[in-house]
Amino acid sequence: QLQLVESGGDLVQPGGSLRLSCAASGLAFDGFAIGWFRQAPGKGREGVAALSSNNLFDFYAASVRGRFTIFRDSAKNTAYLEMNNLKPEDTGIYYCAATNLGDGLGAHIYKYWGQGTQVTVSS
Repeated sequence: QLQLVESGGDLVQPGGSLRLSCAASGLAFDGFAIGWFRQAPGKGREGVAALSSNNLFDFYAASVRGRFTIFRDSAKNTAYLEMNNLKPEDTGIYYCAATNLGDGLGAHIYKYWGQGTQVTVSS
């Protein structure tokens, strides 16, 4: 089993930056596609960014493209979501997920999920 633990969520002002981390244990992260999802209050879960298992392809929601970057450090068995120029609409609980069933922003293909980390963008 693959266990995922997110960290790095915080309260930040609009225009600020955060880096979220997703530490994996139980299995090697290599070979799994990674996804970051978020859920805003009163809304459904939204795919934000994803990275293919071979790191060759990345995917971003239109609302974050150019501001967010997903990447992994295989040596640390950790994935990251670098978030810049944050906006109030980026507020939500951010979840890391992993799958060996494909890649992309569809939540239904992800088998392993973390518990989430809160990001609040507010002045």
